Amino acid sequence: MFARLMPHEGRFFTYFSEHAALILQGAVELKAMMDNMGETESRAHNIKAIETRADTVTYETIQLLHKTFITPIDRDEIHQLITRMDDILDLMEDVSQSVFLYDIRKIPDEAKRLADICVACTEKVKAAVDLLNNMGNAEKIMKICADIDRLETDADQVLRSAMAKLFRHEPDTRELIKLKEIYEHLETVTDKCEDVANIIEGIVIENS
Repeated sequence: MFARLMPHEGRFFTYFSEHAALILQGAVELKAMMDNMGETESRAHNIKAIETRADTVTYETIQLLHKTFITPIDRDEIHQLITRMDDILDLMEDVSQSVFLYDIRKIPDEAKRLADICVACTEKVKAAVDLLNNMGNAEKIMKICADIDRLETDADQVLRSAMAKLFRHEPDTRELIKLKEIYEHLETVTDKCEDVANIIEGIVIENS
């Protein structure tokens, strides 16, 4: 109880929101890449730049954590949240680099659908993170986290359908291997969003 009355460092929530905004930017760039293969190189470059900025936010958050005696939420939760958020952008960069380096010329509809779900998931992550500085928002946050869980389930279903179609109809083994990796990375982006949602749910339960 005494710790709750002590002044504490509130910049953590600012950093969370900055990072979440970058995650959403990355997802929008990734979707744009999937929709227009003529922009693959420039979009991959943009995503790399976004990921680099997010790494800086992650570093600054962890540095602040080391310097702060009283934190607004549990120290481990701060570390877990920012590092799991960083995982999302790392994976999106992996997808963009794979599309560029593998010289993929045509993106199947299933990959575009997964990219759409990635955007929807990251929009929800940002919405939840932006509300996290006020536990009066607990009910809204928990609803958003449930939405992320549902989107991740949707991505699972799209992935299964995509894999079935790929193995039945793609005659080129090299193309099959490339697309399989793209599909799996895209779906894993939604898994990582769900991981972030689970951490946020734990923070809300513990602090509300």
